[in-house]
Amino acid sequence: MVKLEDRLYEGIAQQVGVVGCALVDARMVRVGRAVTLQIFIEKDETTAVTIEDCAAVSRQLSLWLDVENPVNAAYRLEVSSPGLDRPLKNLHDFERFKGSQAEIHLQGLTQGRRRVQGELLGVEDQKVVLKNAEGRWAFALGEIHKARLVPQW
Repeated sequence: MVKLEDRLYEGIAQQVGVVGCALVDARMVRVGRAVTLQIFIEKDETTAVTIEDCAAVSRQLSLWLDVENPVNAAYRLEVSSPGLDRPLKNLHDFERFKGSQAEIHLQGLTQGRRRVQGELLGVEDQKVVLKNAEGRWAFALGEIHKARLVPQW
């Protein structure tokens, strides 16, 4: 997986917004020679993403990507909802999904752990807070490599 340049990410977010959706995440995935630009979108907290939303975002992005040509290789564009194991990218996400189960992968070791799973308690003093059987954990956003919701069945 290749991290997108900030300029490209911001451009994608802007184009997704034109269609009335919000960008959850965008990433470039390389498997051998194949390159896929994966775009994950959402509507709002109460409205599900439809196939029509994905198609509209795909058309808008295709036009913009053809004009701007920010990707230096042949690629495939995929637009979808983030799914049940949605990535958590910013403090708003961690606050919005308070009470949900989450898995956080850290940049480095904290108390001997690189991964912590538990219930999200939200954001306090600009830190993501969660609890599990081992106690209460708080991490600055910069300490988090990646985070996602953990579906409860």
